[in-house]
Amino acid sequence: MSETPVLSLDIARLATGEVDFQSRLDALLAWEGVSDAEVQRRVDDIIAEVRARGDAALVEYTNRFDRVSVSSMVELTLGAERLEQAFVALPPAQQDALTQAAERVRRYHERQKSGSWQYVEEDGTVLGQQVTPLDRAGIYVPGGKAAYPSSVLMNAIPAHVAGVGEIVMVVPTPDGVVNELVLAAAHLAGVDHVFTVGGAQAVAALAYGTETVPQVDKIVGPGNIYVATAKRAVFGQVGIDMIAGPSEILVVSDGGTDPEWLAMDLFSQAEHDEDAQAILLSWDAAHLEAVEQAMARLLPTLEREAIVRESLARRGALIHCRDRDEAVALINRIAPEHLELSLADPQALLPAVRHAGAIFMGRHTAEALGDYCAGPNHVLPTSGTARFSSPLGVYDFQKRSSLIHCSPQGASNLGRVASVLARGESLTAHARSAEYRIIDTSN
Repeated sequence: MSETPVLSLDIARLATGEVDFQSRLDALLAWEGVSDAEVQRRVDDIIAEVRARGDAALVEYTNRFDRVSVSSMVELTLGAERLEQAFVALPPAQQDALTQAAERVRRYHERQKSGSWQYVEEDGTVLGQQVTPLDRAGIYVPGGKAAYPSSVLMNAIPAHVAGVGEIVMVVPTPDGVVNELVLAAAHLAGVDHVFTVGGAQAVAALAYGTETVPQVDKIVGPGNIYVATAKRAVFGQVGIDMIAGPSEILVVSDGGTDPEWLAMDLFSQAEHDEDAQAILLSWDAAHLEAVEQAMARLLPTLEREAIVRESLARRGALIHCRDRDEAVALINRIAPEHLELSLADPQALLPAVRHAGAIFMGRHTAEALGDYCAGPNHVLPTSGTARFSSPLGVYDFQKRSSLIHCSPQGASNLGRVASVLARGESLTAHARSAEYRIIDTSN
């Protein structure tokens, strides 16, 4: 009689009560996303070439890295008709899903849009803020195997809602393979121009402009280490959204959620790549064991099993804590990109959660829903940066100008204050400039 095979899973098991817990947790969370000197040198060379030779360099790099054979940027440019054609040619089910997702993302982001404001002080001075959209935004979309139409929606729709004048998208097409879903998403999201270029050369083209690719004011969107390094290099010339690390999920469970559901939630982020991180946290030891068994049982059913196994072995963990208070402390210590509160009453825990990119509440709210169609943006802070960063939003495509309009009396009142402070800083011209507006009340 044959024996039942023993299902195995290589994943770290941690407990807050262990003496080495903090050091093990620190090692688990450590992520160095900065590129090495060789990557930096290559990126610097590419940026310099694109700045110096424009379209010619862009065509050369695209032929070399994407294994295509084109002679001009005309062949790497897609217009609005081509984008619409891609959408029309989709099967009805994909058309409907993409349209629903786009509408939900748009509706959510409409609520983020802020407007200009002013108020008048007693002496007639007017103060306020003028909010205006960027003139032009650049959207980087990964190509090849990592082609994500959802990324197009999440990056372009907030820009469109903000009122950005022109949205330019770059997307590599390795071996000349175009992803029709990506183009269809660009059509729905209001993208104006698409160039089928990628890598550091595409970032350089967006940042500095070429004969064909217009210079943008801000570059957003995910990419590989070369794209991330290039975004860091051009920051200051243009704005960027963030330097994103690998995808992360932290699931906190009270023991009442189906272990198979949680296993698949963890897999949903681990399958992104080998450096992704999936962590389950619970104060129920038996529940952790049940989830581990479910993971071992379900893992062989995944198409990306090898990637998930490697991700879990490198950076995954099942953590046993003593109680809810310890769970909250760990949430805020980890500051995860995605946080699932798989609890009977997630609202009760919510006020204590200070650091998380997106919070998925309740047993039925899978993180995957947020990736595609819930509405909130899936471009989120990673690697602990949720401590000081926010999801991508409409506000990232708007800028603010301060408004100051002094009445004569207001200028006089403020001038007296400014004069004292300016002379305290030995900035005489500042002081005298303010003093000229002071109304003489001695007569």
